[in-house]
Amino acid sequence: MATPLSEDKIAKALSDLDGWSHEDDKLKKDFSFDNFRDAIAFINRIAFEAEEQVHHPELFNVYNSVSIALSTHDAGGKVTEKDLKLAKTIESLYNA
Repeated sequence: MATPLSEDKIAKALSDLDGWSHEDDKLKKDFSFDNFRDAIAFINRIAFEAEEQVHHPELFNVYNSVSIALSTHDAGGKVTEKDLKLAKTIESLYNA
């Protein structure tokens, strides 16, 4: 079972994750794109990385926007190191 992170650890990690927030026991961020195709391509890239990490985000898409929420099921729906790792990966995909 994964270990939930303390509020302090999450706050410190968020200082390195631009635009991410900690709400409702999840790491969250909204991303915007030029069009629907770019938004879906981003989701597809996330899917491959999430599968590699065996950690799957909540994804929500409307036209050119993608909203992401991360928490760890086997930690009672709390934020763990797995979520921080995936958030960093998602950032690298967005900034690529």
